[in-house]
Amino acid sequence: MINRRSFLKNSGMMSLSALFLANADLFAAEPHALGVQLFTVFDTIDKDVEGTLRKIAAIGYKEIESAFSKQPGYYGMTPKQFSALCKKLGLSWKSHHVLGAPFKLPPGTKLPVGADGKPMNLSIVKNLKDNMQELVDQAAEGGIPYLVCANTPTATIEEIKSSIEVLTKTGEACKKAKIQLCYHNHDMEFKEVDGKTPYSMLLSEISPELLKFELDLAWATKARVDIPKMFADHPGRFPLLHVKDIKGDSTLGPVGSGVVDFKTVFAHAATGGVKHYFVEHDMPKDAYASLTQSYKALRAMGL
Repeated sequence: MINRRSFLKNSGMMSLSALFLANADLFAAEPHALGVQLFTVFDTIDKDVEGTLRKIAAIGYKEIESAFSKQPGYYGMTPKQFSALCKKLGLSWKSHHVLGAPFKLPPGTKLPVGADGKPMNLSIVKNLKDNMQELVDQAAEGGIPYLVCANTPTATIEEIKSSIEVLTKTGEACKKAKIQLCYHNHDMEFKEVDGKTPYSMLLSEISPELLKFELDLAWATKARVDIPKMFADHPGRFPLLHVKDIKGDSTLGPVGSGVVDFKTVFAHAATGGVKHYFVEHDMPKDAYASLTQSYKALRAMGL
């Protein structure tokens, strides 16, 4: 027979269960540790690297993806020094961008101006075609889990084949160093070259063990890629995302300012194997305002 005490105890447990189910979102996992691709602050970071990282951390970001800057090395530091600085500020350095092979710049191209007021010396920017082992060794020295090819020439079949060769060799070197090589897209990799798309060739002709992908959502959206379908067709191949928005006129911007369907992408992120979300905005007028807007928008989406 159920006595009063048992009834109250069981009723209490039932009420607690009902409360838990009604408020399941309160018990959800911690929000994702959002990151920043430092190309967002390319114009200013070299003037005050530590100050820049402090401002990024103050917004709420926890992870860093580095890129080339106007100084040699890693913002004028060795990989170990930059890693130590990130740890000091409570930031986790996860990834670094490098070039696959140098592009031929059109005559009259204006180069970025360095901290000394002079045009940037592009010879300090290493690339995987000419400096592969050096770049892999530096990534290993910094202790980062991902090395990302930011872009590489893909305008002709010959360029695509050369890029596949370089990325395959780099992937093998990264595997030995216990680093995962990834490829970051723009929209050009989705344009057909002799009936084939460079992106599809990278996906099919390089082993998933050697090459995974950092999908840039803005450029993929511009190229009209069916992102959920691509995740389903290549599950687990996309550990990294570049999170930025794009308008119909191809103007890049912070999350929420354009046409990228972030909620749909995030709903399928597990299928793609997404682990890290790096916010990026190429050359914004106010990098911190842009990063703040993106951070708030992503948190409002529940990311």
